[in-house]
Amino acid sequence: MSQFRKLMLVVLSSGALAGFALFAVQHFTVIPMIETAETYEAAAQQSNPGGGHEDAGWQPANGWERTSFTALATMLSGIGFAAMLFGSLSLAGSSVNAKRGALWGLAAFTCCGLAPALGLPPLPPGAAVAGIYERQVWWVGTAIATAVGLWLLAGKGRTWQVRVIGVICLSLPHLIGAPAAIGRSAVPTQLLRRFAITSLATTGMFWLLLGTIGGFISSRNEADCR
Repeated sequence: MSQFRKLMLVVLSSGALAGFALFAVQHFTVIPMIETAETYEAAAQQSNPGGGHEDAGWQPANGWERTSFTALATMLSGIGFAAMLFGSLSLAGSSVNAKRGALWGLAAFTCCGLAPALGLPPLPPGAAVAGIYERQVWWVGTAIATAVGLWLLAGKGRTWQVRVIGVICLSLPHLIGAPAAIGRSAVPTQLLRRFAITSLATTGMFWLLLGTIGGFISSRNEADCR
């Protein structure tokens, strides 16, 4: 039970801190681009009222309400990702410090952010996208294949045959190809590019910070128990 409490401390603290840092950075970088994209999307809907857009239901009002809900959602997402990251580290059975946590964070970013973005880059509102089911299947498959490929490549004592299989796992989702977008984008290409790059940069910062903070807290907990 003591180990579980330590794990939960690492998950909650690192996830909340890294999530809040992500929200703070994105509030001044990504969010303004989302708001700009929403104006293009609204203009496109007004010019084509029969375009088939459905009511999204309740949404928080602009201002403090939307900002508060965004901050809360980002921190909760951070805690969820922390549970996934440090739960995997715990199952691996190895000690964790800031350096090891940072490396695992970068690996997680590669699996959950960078590799899927090669086929399905982050997109703002109003961008043309493929069907949600096709996107989800390809994203999950890419994340799993990348994780397996990295594990086969990075593990100690791997033979060259195993490493070749690892390369195949990394390449397979991109050889299959991501689902194609449907329709036309209402957002300028330059904004799409800036949004994708900024989103990936801030997400990479989040994973690196998450792994470093969690690894540092975990190592301090182990030191206090000695």
